[in-house]
Amino acid sequence: MPPFRPPASRRRPRHGSLERPVNARAYRGTALLVAIPLLLTAFTIGRPESLPPPTFPAAFDQVGATQSARELATQFPNRTPGSPTAADAADWVAERLASFGFRVQRDRFQGDVPEQGQVELENVIAVSPGRSPDVLVVMAHRDNRGTTGQGANDNASGTGVLLELARGYGLRAAPGPGQERAPASPAHTIVLVSSDGGAYGGLGAARFLETSPYRRRIAAAVNLVAIGGDDSVRIEIAADRPRSPDATLVETAAARIIQRTGGEPRRTSAAGQLIDLAFPFSFYEQAPLIGAAIPALSLTTAGPRPPTPKTDTIDALNDRRIGQTGRATEALLGSLDEGVALARDTSTYLYLGARTVQGWAVQLVLITALLPFLLAAVDLFARCRRRRIPLAPALRSYRTRLAFWLWVGLTFGFLALVGAWPQVELPPPPGTSPAGDWPAVTLTIFAVFVFASWLVGRERLLPRRPASLEEELAGQTTALLVLAVLALLTLATNAFALIFLLPSLHAWLWLPQVRHSAPWVRAGVLGLGFLGPALLLGSFAWRFELGFDAPWYVLELVAIGYVPLPAIVIALGWFAAAGQLAAIATGRYAPYPDARERPPRGPVRQLVGRLLGLALGRKPTELKRAVGS
Repeated sequence: MPPFRPPASRRRPRHGSLERPVNARAYRGTALLVAIPLLLTAFTIGRPESLPPPTFPAAFDQVGATQSARELATQFPNRTPGSPTAADAADWVAERLASFGFRVQRDRFQGDVPEQGQVELENVIAVSPGRSPDVLVVMAHRDNRGTTGQGANDNASGTGVLLELARGYGLRAAPGPGQERAPASPAHTIVLVSSDGGAYGGLGAARFLETSPYRRRIAAAVNLVAIGGDDSVRIEIAADRPRSPDATLVETAAARIIQRTGGEPRRTSAAGQLIDLAFPFSFYEQAPLIGAAIPALSLTTAGPRPPTPKTDTIDALNDRRIGQTGRATEALLGSLDEGVALARDTSTYLYLGARTVQGWAVQLVLITALLPFLLAAVDLFARCRRRRIPLAPALRSYRTRLAFWLWVGLTFGFLALVGAWPQVELPPPPGTSPAGDWPAVTLTIFAVFVFASWLVGRERLLPRRPASLEEELAGQTTALLVLAVLALLTLATNAFALIFLLPSLHAWLWLPQVRHSAPWVRAGVLGLGFLGPALLLGSFAWRFELGFDAPWYVLELVAIGYVPLPAIVIALGWFAAAGQLAAIATGRYAPYPDARERPPRGPVRQLVGRLLGLALGRKPTELKRAVGS
């Protein structure tokens, strides 16, 4: 470890020396540029326009919606996909829709349900034809987990509202004999979808998006899930790609909720929305629709994750909240149907209630925040070149670390390919085995294999002599340049994801400056660089209430292919750079040895020799003669 010099025995090194190689003045000067996009961001704050309220009279009946929800939860408390009672629940919904005058469409398909395997699922669809070919979709999943509770809130409540909305549009299509005047048919075609597999990752919504003949004509979609809780209504707008739904749709939904409930709808905080754009993810079924450039949102009384099944009983239903949400949804559909066509814009923004901040302005701030690091890293490289400090050994050292991490990634991917990890089609719901219970035997084998690979790779990285200050600076410069390349790759794939990289860039840039500082200072600077990954894991742990299952859940997203391959490669490159900087900060760094410093045996034979020595208790010289040079 580099020696710690107490303040009394050292003088402050001059700028540009080996002990203060970072150009702090240029860094500070460039950092002032961040104020420009911040000021520009303030001018991009806008107020999205809300569509006017509908003119037709409200037909939504709270009593009818709550009775439907309670009847579904009472007669079919276990609606696990593929079970006989799930099929009976689908028949019940289809009969109710048919009684409203609809020609019901039933789409049966096979789906991979966590903890169930391949089972048959079924979407039940009703269509109210309109004068326009454009389509408005209302969706509510019908199934539940079935193990505990009755699925009354999640999602008999959403199904009850869906059926009550269907009754209103059914009367428009076929008015009863005693009705004096039937309301005009809708301008848009209204498609009502009772989906299956929603409690297990949105399988029915994905099926509708892939196969429905209406999927290319959807003007907007509203998903109803768990709307019978005690909390106020919440609007969910996160996607499975870095996109946002049309701002007019969101603002219109908020306006109708305020009119029907008297209170502002809940929403994800600005920081949470930024994380959702950097790592797109949501447990709700609007996510794949927005990812497919369809304006969509979910209305719920739950939080960022669905409610716990154990407490999801009929006694816990809030009839008043079901009525308020149902009337707000009816009014939202009316506004969308009577209003001008949405722009169907899925460009990004941060929704702050009555205001939005444009996503491109946020991206510009993140890009500008990257500039000080890039300038300082390039300047550091130039200083090494002027001092004729060789970087090739440090680059080979990083190459060895990168090869190890890529090998780990390939091994993990191979195990996923052969089915060693839990396999599902979509992100699994919390509480299921793929979300947190991984096979212990496979994990042990994987850990042993990774450890053995690390022992092989470290043979070329073991310090055989104290590294000089020039060699350590070369190692730090190489790692920082690699981080700069990774940041540019991140910028090319998803600029919002820079929030996970910026802490490490700006913290680790100063590691060359604190080489002779107290150990706690070096440890603190090194630790600050891990705030980015901690931000991602903390979001899953606290926002989505996964706790200690958060790391396993993120790994499961990697195993099923949810995380894009470029993001995985960037993460592995980041781990390799972090390893090199950590080795330097702890005094365990060694540049890659040249031919004269390397032992005659390769790393594998070297490792085998050491293991044999430990097993046989023989001295290294004796073992060398036994194994051979």
